[in-house]
Amino acid sequence: MSSNAQLAALQQQWTEVDDYLKQALLPKSPHLEKTLEYMAAQGLPAINVSALQGQFLMMMVQISGARRILEIGTLGGYSAQYMAKGLPDDGILFTLEKDPRVAEVAQHNIERAQLAHKIKIIVGEASETLQTLSPEAPFDLIFIDADKQNSPLYLDWAVKLGRPGSIIIMDNVIREGEIVHEQRSELVEGVRQALDKMSNYPELTVTALQTVGEKGWDGFALLRINTDRKIT
Repeated sequence: MSSNAQLAALQQQWTEVDDYLKQALLPKSPHLEKTLEYMAAQGLPAINVSALQGQFLMMMVQISGARRILEIGTLGGYSAQYMAKGLPDDGILFTLEKDPRVAEVAQHNIERAQLAHKIKIIVGEASETLQTLSPEAPFDLIFIDADKQNSPLYLDWAVKLGRPGSIIIMDNVIREGEIVHEQRSELVEGVRQALDKMSNYPELTVTALQTVGEKGWDGFALLRINTDRKIT
């Protein structure tokens, strides 16, 4: 069997396992299913988190007791809905999206899910909109899932806008193992730089986990701010 055929067989198995776990463990959510359908109908790429990953994010919100969340990278509002479901009634999630048309798709999905009172979309380049969020800080949980080239910048802002005890989650940090390749794309290089930078923060406790599933081979970094020391 060729390497490509082996990878295809592995991917099929990973997807089958994900399908089983979704059926066995996750409650049905018509709003989330309609969100995926509407995203596809509007031509958005299927680069959202999986349902199991979304449930993980929701549980991280609940476990951490987060009341204020910052998401960098909205896409169709799929992950934002999961996290908002974990918030208390008076919780709030700010999510940043650079593309106005994509933000409209997300707003449609969020309103249909009756979560507009918990989710606020901010449109614009994250490198610019992040600079306006100090009055809303500190955030209890920050989810980074945007353009990977700017991952080091988003890491810096996550630390600035967090507090002691804040949780930071960065998605897509394994990239099918490309982070250890000698020749890396600009996208993967941004992720690699962010990972290397994490150890420069003495106030952070960090780990990273590899994942496989319907979204392929990837992973996420999980960080916790331990002190009130801030970067300058």
